[in-house]
Amino acid sequence: MIRIVLVDDHELVRTGFRLILQQQADIEVVGEAADGERGLVLLKTLKPDLALVDVHMPGVSGIEVTERVRKLKLKTSIIIVTMVSEAPFPRRLLEAGASGYITKSCPAPELQRAVRQVADGRRYLAPGIAEAMALGAIDGSVQSPFEELSSRELEVALMLARGQPMPVIAELLNLSSKTVATYKYRLFEKLNIDNSVTLAHLASLHGLLDAPGSR
Repeated sequence: MIRIVLVDDHELVRTGFRLILQQQADIEVVGEAADGERGLVLLKTLKPDLALVDVHMPGVSGIEVTERVRKLKLKTSIIIVTMVSEAPFPRRLLEAGASGYITKSCPAPELQRAVRQVADGRRYLAPGIAEAMALGAIDGSVQSPFEELSSRELEVALMLARGQPMPVIAELLNLSSKTVATYKYRLFEKLNIDNSVTLAHLASLHGLLDAPGSR
């Protein structure tokens, strides 16, 4: 039996995925969470085989969930779910530990196939995402300037882009305010920006945050 946790801030999406997956005799949805923080709690307590995680969520994003699962050395495999095929830097997420990447518009058989393939220890990429990665490898292009950031810089960047104050970021990441300020300076320098408004715009442009009205 493949035990799955769903982590998505849209109840309708979770319901749809649950109905599709629980039609299969070998798949069981054992838990659901509406945000990344609660999702991580479920992953630590339920220890599922696999989690379907939305890349865009308020608070802790799917990107951060993936990073933390690796740091915590949890055995749960992560399939990232994104709204569109132009996914934000799938290569970085695969390096961070994600085992799959699908879109919310994928047909039911593809979702089931992705789950079984990842549960079997292999990776699964939606065809459009795999093609984009292959083309990027051929021409040597960098898909996003955010790929230049370290994992910790990326975490800080996403939190700043969502408007979280630096003291809150420091508390969430268990870092000193001075260390967070250093990460902020470095990521601003790498992205060639000088304020959080521009950071939020850049993050939205490259698919790391939802554009206003897109959800």
